[in-house]
Amino acid sequence: MATLDVRPLPAGAVDLHDARRRRHWSVKLEPFSIGIVPVTEAKYAQVMGDDKSSAMSPVVDLSWLDAVRFCNAASIHDGLVPVYVMDEGNVTWQTEATGYRLPTEAEWEYACRAGMTGPHYGSLDRIAWAADDQVDEPQAVGLKQPNTFGLHNTLGNAWEWCWNLLDPARYGDYRVFRGGGFADKRWSVRASTRRGGASGMKHPDVGLRVARGLFHTGQTTQGWSAQADNKRGTVRGPLPSGWTPLGK
Repeated sequence: MATLDVRPLPAGAVDLHDARRRRHWSVKLEPFSIGIVPVTEAKYAQVMGDDKSSAMSPVVDLSWLDAVRFCNAASIHDGLVPVYVMDEGNVTWQTEATGYRLPTEAEWEYACRAGMTGPHYGSLDRIAWAADDQVDEPQAVGLKQPNTFGLHNTLGNAWEWCWNLLDPARYGDYRVFRGGGFADKRWSVRASTRRGGASGMKHPDVGLRVARGLFHTGQTTQGWSAQADNKRGTVRGPLPSGWTPLGK
């Protein structure tokens, strides 16, 4: 029996945007699977074996690297081929591996929206834990209404790490997290909101939701490619006002 419950999603498309570069584009996605709920403290403890927690709230205070390590550990736990190769902090995604992984941004937003085009897939007070609820920590998963894919807590409760870099030209290795947290105001708990942090940075309201799916798509996989990251990391001409060159 699999440790983590994931739901198969059909092929589809999702529209994305990059506010800084004022760019909008559409991504076509192959079928993949994604966690019905975020990874809980109990599931994290079961896989990692470093805690006795049985709590059903999302596990948080994990860095992006912690999330990657968990995905590999969960894959080994369930007899799957680990997705990530880690070498002195550098992480490579083996796209043909069968194990658990972090969703790409395109996969995450597609899964969150579940066919909806607005900022939320329902009334926010019914689907998400956010600032209006006045709670001071993540709440047990599954207590709010799911979206039409049957996924819980994609908005609110805890932000979720994704595979993608946030904005490599400005922020280097910062990785994206999505979805909003229990203390965020309504304007921030939206399907399109992007935030991020350094790969080794931890946050008290950021956890993860796993995905699965192997691909033989060449350079671009589920809306992501290393070549596109390299291109986004290059700034030609003078730096915009307020920017600090990377490495300085």
